[in-house]
Amino acid sequence: MRPVRIKNILSDGNVGQTVTVCGWIRTKRESKGVAFIALNDGSTQDTLQLVVSAESPAFNKLQDCNTGAAVKVSGLLKESPGKGQNQEIEVSELKIFGSADSGNYPLQKKGHSLEFLREIGHLRPRTNTFGAVFRVRNIMADTVHDFFQKRGFMWVHTPIITSSDCEGAGDLFTVTSLELDKIPTGKNGEIDFCQDFFGRRAYLTVSGQLEAEFLAMSLGDVYTFGPTFRAENSNTSRHLSEFWMIEPEMAFADIDDDMDLAEDFIRTLCRKVLEKCEKEIAFFEKFYKNTSMNELADLSEKPFVRISYTDAITELLKAKKKFEFPVEWGLDLQSEHERYLTDTVFRGPVIVVDYPKEIKAFYMRLNPDMKTVAAMDVLLPKVGEIIGGSQREERLDVLENRMQDLAIPFESMQWYLDLRRYGSAPHAGFGLGFERMVQYITGMPNIRDVIPCPRTPQSIKF
Repeated sequence: MRPVRIKNILSDGNVGQTVTVCGWIRTKRESKGVAFIALNDGSTQDTLQLVVSAESPAFNKLQDCNTGAAVKVSGLLKESPGKGQNQEIEVSELKIFGSADSGNYPLQKKGHSLEFLREIGHLRPRTNTFGAVFRVRNIMADTVHDFFQKRGFMWVHTPIITSSDCEGAGDLFTVTSLELDKIPTGKNGEIDFCQDFFGRRAYLTVSGQLEAEFLAMSLGDVYTFGPTFRAENSNTSRHLSEFWMIEPEMAFADIDDDMDLAEDFIRTLCRKVLEKCEKEIAFFEKFYKNTSMNELADLSEKPFVRISYTDAITELLKAKKKFEFPVEWGLDLQSEHERYLTDTVFRGPVIVVDYPKEIKAFYMRLNPDMKTVAAMDVLLPKVGEIIGGSQREERLDVLENRMQDLAIPFESMQWYLDLRRYGSAPHAGFGLGFERMVQYITGMPNIRDVIPCPRTPQSIKF
């Protein structure tokens, strides 16, 4: 008999039917000739209670049914007289797939620190916390595709290996097939990448935006959803070296369209999680206290405030709060500034638009004032920036001037300039770091705890 997922039994199971379930034992206790086992199979936050009486043939196998053991059981689904569950299984058959040494199994019935659980990343998905995290992550990933597909966007697959630094920020991982103990060098002593696999220096991508642009200029509205990388030596609670990015790109769109899409996207993610992960969010609210169902419900409905960068600076200069970083027109907003705007001034999500051109990327559209660009950041309470985007510069002469001002070489970007030579059109897009959004919705204090195998400096254990 094919096992039934515990989630389906708890929601749709019929009392009186014989069912088969598989999973891992969370707890076991014995009392007066009967044993009670809490079983979880990862499909739900809840466990299913198994009742094994002394009359059952399964009772003789209980000595190997320790916490962590993987088992298969069959039995009669009954109403449960106990508190905390509506149904339980009266076990008639039990098969142990894999026992767990109770003396050495790392996950016992007690609280474990998140730092300790990172050391046993191969087992931490069995805990309540990480089971909840990865179920929420799954629903959010499914919602990403559903959101864009319903709006006519096409999912495109941009390269992981690239020759360009989209953001111009450096800190990229180099990809090479050169033998590290025999690296060829040129006359100036620098590495001769002409002898490398691709004939030039290659990197792990930090963004699929530039490639998404040329796809949007042929296919219309597109989006990417895939892994990206940055070799930034940062150990903060919000940085990873390998992370997933969602990057929509819209043809025939301006900055207002971009802001509308970003706002709708954030709202939809929150709404879907509330619909499908109510127990998980309740768990995070109770034990981590950095998120709440009311907060996510407000975010899914409340209009986002839209304010120019110039007006944002004005608000910050009026603040009685003393900031660690200076506030001045022309300087980028820091997290403390962003959180002040969301948490104190507007008490909700904020979109800041029209940033000084000097602090934004070369591809962002220059505004008529010649001082700012059509760039926008979406700021959420408690975290600050969650989305960065812009209308792209579609005018060839303006883009060339911007590249020249920033000393960006033309040779390697001719294909990008071709998009402005042949059938150029207004277009816009943004990027959302998926893990940061998962972290915001779950309230997990560290971003390393919202991805199965976090990649950070000096850490690549799993």
